[in-house]
Amino acid sequence: MKVKETGVSYYGLSYPEHAERDFKEMIAHNCNAVLLALSEFDIDFWFPNIVKVAKVAKDLGMKVYLNTWGIGKWFGGEPPSNFLTNNVKNRQVSAFTDEPLPAACFNTKAFRDYFHGLLEKLAIHVDADGFFWDEPHYALPKSYASITGGPADDWACRCSVCKRDFEELYGYEMPKIITKEVVEFRQDKALDILVEGAKIIKNIRPNSKIICCVHATINTYYVVENRGYDNWDKVGKTDVFDVFSTTILNWSLPRDYFKTITQRTVDIAKKYKKGSQRWIMGYYNEPKRLEEIKEVAHLYKDMGVESLFSWTYRGGHGTVLAAPRALEVWDMLGEAYGEVLDEKYKIK
Repeated sequence: MKVKETGVSYYGLSYPEHAERDFKEMIAHNCNAVLLALSEFDIDFWFPNIVKVAKVAKDLGMKVYLNTWGIGKWFGGEPPSNFLTNNVKNRQVSAFTDEPLPAACFNTKAFRDYFHGLLEKLAIHVDADGFFWDEPHYALPKSYASITGGPADDWACRCSVCKRDFEELYGYEMPKIITKEVVEFRQDKALDILVEGAKIIKNIRPNSKIICCVHATINTYYVVENRGYDNWDKVGKTDVFDVFSTTILNWSLPRDYFKTITQRTVDIAKKYKKGSQRWIMGYYNEPKRLEEIKEVAHLYKDMGVESLFSWTYRGGHGTVLAAPRALEVWDMLGEAYGEVLDEKYKIK
């Protein structure tokens, strides 16, 4: 399998003339795609320029994807949520303590209407190639989170809406302990809002590519995260998703883990006739030898991954999450992309 797509995430949505310079730098670093990280504030405040920034990238020959970044704190990402600020009663709730959590419950009508309204607005006005579901997940009501470690016994969401919907479906009160029925309910509900959102987008832009990026966990008998999207088969076979993607792995993890996650990603994609995508860590943490960036890019290529993305542009230079050698990481990533991207997909 040939690598057809290489890209990075990008925060610089404020001014199209500045974005143009950055996009040209991305192309020089062998990127042919860009992921615009859109927070709720960005969509509200910078919307006219988001439209223009996307057009600039398209005019340069890049693919453009819109990332629902941190929206409702149900998707991954650092930005705060306007929705949570303005809707204190539409939050996920701890099953054990009934404590409201800093994440929107996506089963509430208020959040579904809000989220689907954002998607409709973006699909109508922004000329993008697709949307990226960025690490959607139920909140984990615990003091730690780990790629390799499972959650504590507590879970979410057991708000009044989730309890009502569960009881209507199963005929008894939603238990506080996770059961087979609770797992099934959570997974189905977690997919439902994304499926409906994808249909809204495709009704407006039929050729939009929907990429669903799930947490890169093993989820075996001993370790199960219970984020709601941990059944990769259920995610992979969802008709309206076009690409199956799995998240960044920290450079400190063993290379065998990289291989295991990548093989499972490619297998799910092939099984359900989807595209495959893997991510390279380009912020905060970096490998001891920067050449490892090339080695992992080649590993992904050799294992059959079609799309490679990295978070983030310039290694996060200038942010609190910058890699220690951010600009060197960025340059090495560009070299890696140049080696693995199929020649016919490079922007000349």
